[in-house]
Amino acid sequence: MEENNNSNPAPDPQPAPVAGQPAPAAQPPAARPAAEAGQAGTMLWLKVIAVLYAVSLFAASTVIYKADAARKTREKKMDFSKFGSLVKSKKDAIAVIPLYGIIQQANSSHSWERGSEQTAKLIKKMAEKKEVKAILLDINSPGGSVGAVQEIYSAILRARRETKKPFVARFGEVSASGGYYVASACDLIIAHPGTITGSIGVIFSVSDFNGLMKKVGMKNEAIKSGKFKDIGSPMREMTKEERVLLQALIDDAYSQFVTAVSDGRKMAVEKVKILADGRIYSGQQALAAGLVDKLGDLQDAKDATGELAKIGRNPRVLSESDPFENLISLMDSKLGLLGSGVVSKALETSPRLEYRWYGR
Repeated sequence: MEENNNSNPAPDPQPAPVAGQPAPAAQPPAARPAAEAGQAGTMLWLKVIAVLYAVSLFAASTVIYKADAARKTREKKMDFSKFGSLVKSKKDAIAVIPLYGIIQQANSSHSWERGSEQTAKLIKKMAEKKEVKAILLDINSPGGSVGAVQEIYSAILRARRETKKPFVARFGEVSASGGYYVASACDLIIAHPGTITGSIGVIFSVSDFNGLMKKVGMKNEAIKSGKFKDIGSPMREMTKEERVLLQALIDDAYSQFVTAVSDGRKMAVEKVKILADGRIYSGQQALAAGLVDKLGDLQDAKDATGELAKIGRNPRVLSESDPFENLISLMDSKLGLLGSGVVSKALETSPRLEYRWYGR
């Protein structure tokens, strides 16, 4: 009887090594499940990040699209041309230009002082800037030489004429004589109630050392081409003819001052002459006399300038100045105004025609 063998077949025996050849090396068991799991995790995170990035892009584009659509809808509903100056550009601003200390030409003995020529150039530069809609002059000055004062005055009038931009003058502690002359070129003048202003007039100061020269036995000899060539010399007494000549010069400069105030303040010449006898006024008195328009501080002046420029209150401010220069000039102006600048006055050896208050 034939035997029925249903048992599993035995595994194939390993092939017998062939004579003369080494036996094949045993294959290591598969050990890659952990590495494959790590790669799968990395791919999953990359997919998640990609999905989140795509979602964020979609959300951003949706927001931008909706904002743009809303803007277009508003533009259709509103005609901005009807509002004119009520629409304020972020670039619109006022310029603040400081005018501190004695007003004189650039050949000042003080290196920190800005001469009238530099101030006039700065006025022109700021007035020509497109974003500047008005100019505010921050004045703290007793005035200065006639020519220097008139140079700044003319620069303001020229800028107003060429650019049609408003100018405002703000008075600090003092704005007297030439300081007021400059301000009269502006559209609006604002002062503190206690500001010292006025002193509308002209002065020509000459020292006389003749008596001292005689006491010390000194004598000065001047060889000149004409009898008036050394007019104003401190080494001799002034003659009657020289006094008449100088008075005519002063009267002419005074007339120019009165005319400037009359034109700027829209005031009759005869009324200006009543106010222009050299006296000083407080800001409150000047307001009552019609020499200033408003009382207020620097922020009030900025607000008023912004309103004149039709860009609103609290406007953006542009300023091109050196804080150190302004501080030193301000200190110098105070010393001069309070009568403490005795040495500096003595050093001013050349007589000059001035729109200036000496604070005596």
